[in-house]
Amino acid sequence: MTMGDDVKVPLRGMLIDGQLVGASDGGVLDAENPTTEKVIGRLPDATADDVGRAVAAARRVSGEWSGTPWTKRAALLRQFADVLDANRDELAELDARDAGLPIASMRADVTSAANEIRYFAGIAGETKGETIPSGPDQVTYTEFVPYPVVARIVPFNHPIKFISGKAAAALAAGAPVIAKPGEQTSLSALRLAELVKDLFPAGVFNIITGSGAKAGAALSAHPDVPRVAFTGSVPTGSRIMEAGSAAIKHVSLELGGKNPMVVFPDADAEKAAVASVAAMNFARSMGQSCGSTSRVFVHRDIKDRFVAALVKRLSELKVGDPMQDDTDMGPVAFRGHYEKVVRYVQSGIDEGATLAYGGKRPEGLDTGYFIQPTAFTGVTMDMTIAQEEIFGPVVSVLDWDDYDELLDQVNHPELGLTGNIWTRDISQALRMARHIDSGYISINGTGKRPTGAPFGGFRQSGIGKESSVDELLSYGRQKSVTITL
Repeated sequence: MTMGDDVKVPLRGMLIDGQLVGASDGGVLDAENPTTEKVIGRLPDATADDVGRAVAAARRVSGEWSGTPWTKRAALLRQFADVLDANRDELAELDARDAGLPIASMRADVTSAANEIRYFAGIAGETKGETIPSGPDQVTYTEFVPYPVVARIVPFNHPIKFISGKAAAALAAGAPVIAKPGEQTSLSALRLAELVKDLFPAGVFNIITGSGAKAGAALSAHPDVPRVAFTGSVPTGSRIMEAGSAAIKHVSLELGGKNPMVVFPDADAEKAAVASVAAMNFARSMGQSCGSTSRVFVHRDIKDRFVAALVKRLSELKVGDPMQDDTDMGPVAFRGHYEKVVRYVQSGIDEGATLAYGGKRPEGLDTGYFIQPTAFTGVTMDMTIAQEEIFGPVVSVLDWDDYDELLDQVNHPELGLTGNIWTRDISQALRMARHIDSGYISINGTGKRPTGAPFGGFRQSGIGKESSVDELLSYGRQKSVTITL
């Protein structure tokens, strides 16, 4: 398989109420391969009526699903994970073609999603109540009541991993799900719809596709959807919260980040530089990750050694055909995003930063939305590339030597998703971890999270936690009952 091997993907249906269907008005969107810039398929462009049908189906089955013993729900989720494992190569190939993501990474994404589903299957029994001391003549207890419908809206950067894995907690909790993938990378979601159509009772797991402005907006604002979980950009998250305010919806948001990595002078500069490339997710998703550490604050004493090692590591990354197993970086996901990243690179140059590596289209790749892994040095906090989330393969290196000044810069702008600290001094590391106003901190690592660790941002990076028992319990409400004897 090569870049020129553009396999056409047949038009597939959305999964609504256990049936594979097209949009009610026949509307479709094109699916473009970002490597070849050719249309490789089409997907239904759901309407508000389609959203309404999915919501009605989910509400109709909600009592049956919430009343299903948690052990049976867990068993079905394990079968769901088995389906992913059994179709790993096909689903990974769809994402490599549709999103430009390296196929080796996409195989890992499928496996990661299956593991996340099994994790939530394993803790489904935590949806339990408790008894509360209330005197000799009363008994008080609580019970967990799942939401009747959950909307799970996910972005374009990890298509199959998010459309499957991020539905698991709600399904385990006993809440039917309507999942919507990013409109630019929906082909694997539609194939998943075919694979699991008969796994769950009709209406328990629904997948709709289409534009965010139409299908996504209709889903998040629907009056019969009391629980919305969104992963994506800050502006879209803000609109979803605004849409949900009138109905007092329970909204959780996992949003963007302008995440800092702080390198102290006692750190191994070369190891930290290699870790910074991994933490930026250059090789996994071309920097298209909310958790990427796109601002690296390096102490001036070791900056030169750090930058030299950073440039060396970036030069070793292979940029090219995402269908090849040895490719580290493919193209970014779609034309509009490519043009946005290019504008950010130009703004860095125009505002006086030094382009230490990359910043251009790779030689020999004249077609496709390819951008070299890019590093800027001499970056200051008044520059656009230090202020705004690029969501692409661009990292900025900033100098520091004053701790208090560093803290002001680390916690600006108003985003607080992740942080990374490199030092041999554990006291220094823990002190810095407390000072970084972000939801997830990695010390001497690359940002990889162990199973079950709560993930979510502070400030404008979001509300709520994911990938943990906290997320499971967020898909239901606590009801208290007091019995007088």
